[in-house]
Amino acid sequence: MAEPKNIKRKPGVCVPWEEKMKELPPIKGDPDLVKKVWEDYDALGYVYIWQVLLSF
Repeated sequence: MAEPKNIKRKPGVCVPWEEKMKELPPIKGDPDLVKKVWEDYDALGYVYIWQVLLSF
């Protein structure tokens, strides 16, 4: 597995929307709504990871 090269992300983000958008097919609906849902979903994952780390 290759080592990451200086990955800079905002606090509270696991996979930024700009990265995730590249994996998705063209969005036919409201792209702002899809972005908001992704960012909310991603933030929950981030909080979960920190909660697990701090619990043990």
